[in-house]
This record gives sequence, structure tokens and C-alpha cells, in this order.
Amino acid sequence: MAAVNFKYWNDCVDPQDLEAMWRDPGVKEEWLNVGETMGSKVHLSRDPDGQPYLTQTEMKKPLATQYNKKSKDCMMGIMQISPKTAEWLVRDLSYPTYEVDGNSKLLYKAFVNVYLGAAHLKWLSNFEQIERSEEFMVRAYKGGTKKATHKSTLKYWHNYLSVKETLPTRTVFKVAPLPNALSASSTAVSTRKRTNPAKITWDSRTSPEDMEEMWNNANVSKEWNKSGEKRGKVRLSHDTEKRPYLS
Repeated sequence: MAAVNFKYWNDCVDPQDLEAMWRDPGVKEEWLNVGETMGSKVHLSRDPDGQPYLTQTEMKKPLATQYNKKSKDCMMGIMQISPKTAEWLVRDLSYPTYEVDGNSKLLYKAFVNVYLGAAHLKWLSNFEQIERSEEFMVRAYKGGTKKATHKSTLKYWHNYLSVKETLPTRTVFKVAPLPNALSASSTAVSTRKRTNPAKITWDSRTSPEDMEEMWNNANVSKEWNKSGEKRGKVRLSHDTEKRPYLS
């Protein structure tokens, strides 16, 4: 299996999805402002340490909506959750943090989408009260539990493994440096001193509306208040080596 290069958007999405992103006024403006050009490979956004990340504008667009003709489901957002699955998770599996019933547009919000996607994976990990393998979870997430061992989901599993091989080793709540990342060099050390990533805030990375929604979330506001965060100056969580991560 070939390794996947995550330096460019072209390596992450299909050509038609990339074209759709260029047609989005917000994404197009953001890309043109940083020197990207249509017809050329589009770089992933990069943080002060040279590590790739997705901006709020970019996260709202990739694979935003796909219609499954067979199941008649509309898959939405970065985790490709259908409104029907989201409503089931909230209603029957007690994940009521975000009320999506009748408000499917919430699924375009990246943190809502990832939260419900993770909830679905957790359910799949113990499907029918049996501890399931990673392969079962990945293939069932793509094609449903009945297709977890079907040849139709095998390619998806292979793609997943190919992507996984390119990622750094991770531990709980920590992200190791990417291979050949600037953080491994003395140049990056001086860069971190200049940019001081420890001072990067949530407020500088997300919209005021999303910040307000997070402050209104009881669990998030409790954690932020406990760590002394103030509105307008919410620091990103950092691990022991000053690398940002999400709690």
C-alpha cells in the first residue's frame, strides 16, 4: 500500500471535492490570500511549528454533504454523519450534548460532527456486547455492521491502514511531532521561541459564534473556568512539551 502525503489538499480529497471547495467563496478567499492558485496543488494550512492543520473555513467544507442513493441517507460533515444516525445517538444512546433533532445544520460544525462520530465508533467497539476489532469498527463505520466483513468495505480498510502508516505515534491526549517536522530541528526551536505557541488561543482559531457555543456547553465551560480561562483569551490546552492538543 502506498503512503499518503498530507502536505496538499489534493492528496486528501477527490478532484470534484477540491473543485467544490474552490467554488466556496470563503475557502477561495482564504486560499487566494495565502498565495494558492487554481490549477496548482493546494497546501494544507500550517501552524507556527510547520505542522499541518485545518482552519475553521476549510473544516466546514470538505466532504460537507454526500447523498447515498442506495440508503437515501445524506452524509454530512467531516465524519460523514447522517442526520438519522445523529438523532439515534442523541435519542437512544444518551449523547444529548447537542440537540440535532430537527436541526441537522449543526452537523456542519466540526466539533459537533466529530463528537457524534466518536460516539458512533464507541458504540461499534462493543457491538452486540462483543469487543470488536479496529478493522470491524472502521469497516462498519463505512458500510454498516452488516458490511463489516463484506468485500465492499475492504478497500476502505486498506485506505485507512495506508493513512494510519503515515501518522506519528500517538498517546492519550498527546500528539507526537510529525516526521521531518520543523520541531525536530534547531530552526523550529527558535521559531517556537519567536511565535510562543503556548499563547495561541481558541479565540484566534475559531469564530465568535462557535466560541459562544462552547462557553454555553456545561462541560467545556467548567473545564475552562477551572483552568482560569477568560472570555476572549481562552488558551489552547498544551501537553508537557508545550504542544497544543484538545482535552
